[in-house]
Amino acid sequence: MAKFNADYIITMDDIVREGHPVLRTVTDPVKLPLQKEVREALQCMMQFLKNSQNPEISNQYKLRSGVGISANQIGLNQRMFAMYLTDAKGNIVEHALFNPKIISHSLSMIYLPESEGCLSVDRPIHGFVPRYETVKLKAYNLDGKEVVLRFKGYQAIVVQHEIDHLDGIMFFDRINKENPFKLPQGVEIRSLYEPRSK
Repeated sequence: MAKFNADYIITMDDIVREGHPVLRTVTDPVKLPLQKEVREALQCMMQFLKNSQNPEISNQYKLRSGVGISANQIGLNQRMFAMYLTDAKGNIVEHALFNPKIISHSLSMIYLPESEGCLSVDRPIHGFVPRYETVKLKAYNLDGKEVVLRFKGYQAIVVQHEIDHLDGIMFFDRINKENPFKLPQGVEIRSLYEPRSK
């Protein structure tokens, strides 16, 4: 982990690709109080997301744009992830979390009409990935404080995608094997970009 210190720049060469066993590993909880090297590794992951969304830097380092990254995607068996995105109102949403756990979720579900993407997957994958529309999360932040956070819509999708990684689950595992565009029965589910039915 020492490699991912405060000055290290994560590039696509550091991203573990599908087929690597670490992506199928249920990650170990991060020990508290937080160790400096663990905190720096997560800060490094956050900086990667920021760099990947900066056209100049991403072009310089040939980065694929990402909104979330989990520790096992850079080969670390640690239960932590970072997310960085801009919401519909143009606000920056930035979270670096240790030992995240979903403590409740909605019954209603959503999916991205274009499927999901993943920094660890280089091939196009088509199909709907059902996700809970809202999730409530308990985790620890970079200060080592326990936080409870609620996510809805696209942010909830990102959080569930990253927590799946930490549980050794890839997004395509959730696509219906027989029919990739078949949605689960008996639940309220809609495309993220469809208006909610009245």
